[in-house]
Amino acid sequence: MTHTLAISGGVGGAKLALGLARTLEPDALTIVANTGDDFDHLGLRICPDLDTVMYTLADLSNRELGWGLAGETWQFLEALAALGGETWFRLGDRDLATHIRRRQLLDEGHSLSSATGILCEQLGVAHPVWPMTDQSVPTTVHLKEGVDLSFQHYFVRDRCEPTVSGFTFAGVDRAEPSVGLRQALTRPDLGAVVICPSNPFVSVDPVLAIPEVADLMRDAAAPVIAVSPIIGGEALKGPAAKMMRELGVPNTATAVAQHYGDLLDGFVIDETDRALETELSAVVPTIVTNTVMVTLEDRIRLAQACLRFSESLGTHRQ
Repeated sequence: MTHTLAISGGVGGAKLALGLARTLEPDALTIVANTGDDFDHLGLRICPDLDTVMYTLADLSNRELGWGLAGETWQFLEALAALGGETWFRLGDRDLATHIRRRQLLDEGHSLSSATGILCEQLGVAHPVWPMTDQSVPTTVHLKEGVDLSFQHYFVRDRCEPTVSGFTFAGVDRAEPSVGLRQALTRPDLGAVVICPSNPFVSVDPVLAIPEVADLMRDAAAPVIAVSPIIGGEALKGPAAKMMRELGVPNTATAVAQHYGDLLDGFVIDETDRALETELSAVVPTIVTNTVMVTLEDRIRLAQACLRFSESLGTHRQ
């Protein structure tokens, strides 16, 4: 049995991570989540992508909102508002328990990796979930107006409305891959690296920017494949297409593949973009399938397609 490493951002990535988890046994899959959008808020450490992956695998996610926990209530936020506190980042009552427990674990000396493992165990998540690094690597969004914003201020408070000019990840040059990420990339039985359909600029680039990670991917015997988050020129969730337009990058699946460049050994696009298959295949092996994940069956079907594709590519760079 070979091992699969999945790199995930938030909602879209977590959907495919769930499909892979329903297809592969826990000892055959490692899931690594972006932590570039983590931040401290109200004295708590908030890890949006990690939590989305964790809640999705635990079957606890709020499917209507696309984030947070199902059956959420908001009494804490209402009480905070009455006291004049900041409420732009919506923390539900149930979700708040996760952040308080994480803060407690971190204060006790646990690394983010260790705290994540404990939280996953308590929530019944069998598949290993790791942060990309245990160090803080906050994403800064640079705006066309010459102003910089922290990611969550741009993404949540300002609703992605400002025009972006670029992104940086503070401290990434000093960060180290988490133990789980490094171990997965150096496993002799690694059979596939799957970059889930997440925002390439702010969900995947932070992972790839950690020293050694991109080189380890290139050196691994396993094929690296990515699923395009852009379908028909738009992102199903999040601001990826808007960012591409503002950065002067064509908002196409082709541009996503070009962004990853020589890191990729395979690329997966949606049926909507079938017309791009020929031009893409001239650059990187490409398959066309349904990448829109509405149901659990859709998630499993896409996961299986990715694994078959990876297997067909064989040992890469050999």
